[in-house]
Amino acid sequence: MRLKDAVTKTFSLLALILGALVLLSFSSTALSQDNPVLRGLAVARQVVDAERGTPLSLVRWQYYEDNWANEASRQLYGAYGIDNCVAGIPFPQKRNILFGWTFSLLDGSGKEYQVRVSYDLAESALCDEVHVPPQFAPPPTPIPPPEAAPAPEAAAAPAPGPAPPSTANTGGFALGGHVLGFDAGVGNLMRHAGMTWVKKQVIHGQSDGAGIIAAAKGQGFKVLLGAKGNRNRATDPAYVAEFAAYVGFLASQGPDAIEVWNEPNIDREWPTGQVNGASYTALLAAGYQAIKAVNPNIIVISGAPAPTGFWGAAGCGANGCNDDVFMQQMAAAGAAQYMDCLGLHYNEGIVSPTQGGGDPRGGYPTYFFNSMLNRGAQYFPNTKVCWTELGYLSGEGFSTPIPAGFAWASNVTVGQQAQWLAQAAQQSRASGRVLMMIVWNVNFNVWDSDPQAGYAMLRPGGGCPACDSLGAVMRG
Repeated sequence: MRLKDAVTKTFSLLALILGALVLLSFSSTALSQDNPVLRGLAVARQVVDAERGTPLSLVRWQYYEDNWANEASRQLYGAYGIDNCVAGIPFPQKRNILFGWTFSLLDGSGKEYQVRVSYDLAESALCDEVHVPPQFAPPPTPIPPPEAAPAPEAAAAPAPGPAPPSTANTGGFALGGHVLGFDAGVGNLMRHAGMTWVKKQVIHGQSDGAGIIAAAKGQGFKVLLGAKGNRNRATDPAYVAEFAAYVGFLASQGPDAIEVWNEPNIDREWPTGQVNGASYTALLAAGYQAIKAVNPNIIVISGAPAPTGFWGAAGCGANGCNDDVFMQQMAAAGAAQYMDCLGLHYNEGIVSPTQGGGDPRGGYPTYFFNSMLNRGAQYFPNTKVCWTELGYLSGEGFSTPIPAGFAWASNVTVGQQAQWLAQAAQQSRASGRVLMMIVWNVNFNVWDSDPQAGYAMLRPGGGCPACDSLGAVMRG
């Protein structure tokens, strides 16, 4: 870099820092004519002031240029655009504004706000939660490795050490829901449905769950964090240690349960060519040890595999494994000692959970509730099951047809969705094997090639038939 360029860059950075310091002492209005970032900050402050009803006492702020069109943003927030961090805005009403600044503002009471502002300052959005981008994520709290752990330079994943004792309560049955955003209105719907758990997915390097934990516990709910990380590094021993430190940090935030990873039997979530229940068990063991070292009462749930028979009689291929084969591999690797609950998903049913046949697609076990329950439970006979995603897809109420890849659910009505969720809860409770059923989902609003909104209990127009049917079962 030329000296002139370096000096110019240094002065520019100093000017921005000084501008931020001055802003804390003087009104944002006086400074809004100069730096475009400060003008954006002034807009962000106005948004927060309007929400609070009183002026913000700003003690710290930071910003970054954001791209609300990227896939990571869609997966984390459920949509593209400036409004994808606000659950209360229906999907059709979300604005197609893809670029701008994201500001994080900390007030004198310690409360943090996150506001998005478009580059032209004309549009803004106050996010439901504060999500930490990778460039600002604090390093995870280090957790000492077990004494028997191999040296860091070892090529293979460390052999699981002895499992620490667990004092998690695995008795009874409870119902919950996976939420996109959470507020008092969503909480009231979930209470009406008989739910006592809230699930939220968090991602290593992006989010720590503090917002949802505070919001949900403030309304009397228990919290399940579904933790996932960098799929490309999931079998790297160094990353296994990083991820274990991350879930240990999550444990310190006060959740009641943590699911370690998501659908690790397919290469959408695990490195291609390395999908195997034993390699996942190494990560599960490290995560279990880290969580229990912080709080042995936290329920540790194994990452639920994706229900699939794609690999037929072979069981596995380069891109993944059938879920039953994967769980058999987990059991052989000793996974039972590193979980309090076996995570399972069931999301492709188009008949009542009371049926064991009659599906027009055929008789494959992943199509039916009971065979799907037995599919995993058979390998872990002494372990409770947690449905961390259970849902029925219905395209009823949407203005466009159900996506082609999900045409198998074209005839499912909202009434059937409500009835079948209630029956699934009833059968789960009666089985004695199920600790928890998390409905996929409560209020997601994406309706595209991945029709998450079609699984939602909260339907287009604001109705929630499943809230009534589930509530009747849970209060019965």
